[in-house]
Amino acid sequence: MAKRKKDDLKWIKETLELKDDHRWQCSPGYKVFVADRGAVRFDVPQNWFFEPDVKSFKFLDREPPDDDCRLEMSFTRLPDADWSLFPLQHTLKKILQDDERDVIERGEVITLKRQTARIVWAEIKFIDTQDSREAFSRTCIGLGSNVQCLITFDYWADQAEELTPVWDEVLRSLTLGLYIRDPMSGTAFPD
Repeated sequence: MAKRKKDDLKWIKETLELKDDHRWQCSPGYKVFVADRGAVRFDVPQNWFFEPDVKSFKFLDREPPDDDCRLEMSFTRLPDADWSLFPLQHTLKKILQDDERDVIERGEVITLKRQTARIVWAEIKFIDTQDSREAFSRTCIGLGSNVQCLITFDYWADQAEELTPVWDEVLRSLTLGLYIRDPMSGTAFPD
């Protein structure tokens, strides 16, 4: 578990022993990632390298510089308000239009419906100028329970068959604003 110190914006890693009857669950081959007591939760491959940054969390298939893909997530707690009219699709389209890479294809925006969150995502295909190689970048915006998250996933086009299921599992398991009082048990209670 990573915690951020407010004074210097550095993360502190803390490892806790889970109780025998804990309720954390994920698909085989994955591990649970939880940020800020449950503001954002999703599953990532269990052998991926974790790299916290000042404003985001990164997951890589191997330790840099040998990595081939990067999954990155950032989030913001929002003030209490009715966010149901916030234009998620328009915002995502604008993000993808402003992408400065050598984009060769843009996918349609896909909407996922959840009980307490709205989630949209889309993909671009681009030419990586450094390696002269085709790559994909997927971007997701989630909004729910006064939490907004941004998730990006960049990977080589020739690894799409292997890595698309990772993205699918991240989105399937994505939960916003389900706060966990006791991280050793994984039990969620309303605050």
